[in-house]
Amino acid sequence: MYAAARDNDYFVNIYIGNGNTKQVGKKQTEFSTTHFDALDKHWHLARNDNEIQLAELEYSLYRVFAAFERWQSECVAAVANKPLHSTENTILHVIRMKDRPKTISEVGRLLNRDDIPNLQYAIRKLLKSGLIEKCKNNKKKGITYKVTPLGSRVSDDYAELRATQLMPLLESVHNWDELIETSRRMLDLMNGIYDSAALTISAHRRPIDNGE
Repeated sequence: MYAAARDNDYFVNIYIGNGNTKQVGKKQTEFSTTHFDALDKHWHLARNDNEIQLAELEYSLYRVFAAFERWQSECVAAVANKPLHSTENTILHVIRMKDRPKTISEVGRLLNRDDIPNLQYAIRKLLKSGLIEKCKNNKKKGITYKVTPLGSRVSDDYAELRATQLMPLLESVHNWDELIETSRRMLDLMNGIYDSAALTISAHRRPIDNGE
């Protein structure tokens, strides 16, 4: 591929290989660099520059979420010796958060999830695994859950493995504390934007055709 470097407003020097350059008119160079550009980021979700940026971000989110799920599954399997999915691991830590018993509705609100049946399924698995239990003498409306001694040990071991394996990798990144704070703020912003757009569509979309 030709590499162009601007020389002045009328001519540019382009690298043509083997240490040689050639001076050509600007219009010719613009044609050449476009003609030989091998990357085209346009597709049906990336029709213009702004959509390209959003599509690149969304693909990063997909990949980060997949990597985060793998990390959680491997880490909890190492400390619990149980085949738990990342969802069960997440709910375990949320239920233990501040050592305050929580209802399914509270768990869903903290995780910004409204798929209650999936949360109920995960909680049943945690109950069966002996990691959480139902609370007695509960004053809250609905059933609340708390971690068992086994759940406390597993979540403590998870935190320790996280501290020894994950944190050093993060801390090795230059200015990681500033980067992670900026990332958190951006993700919170995107969370609100996606929720707002989803609410608008939910309120005004056409009825779903169930084939009846």
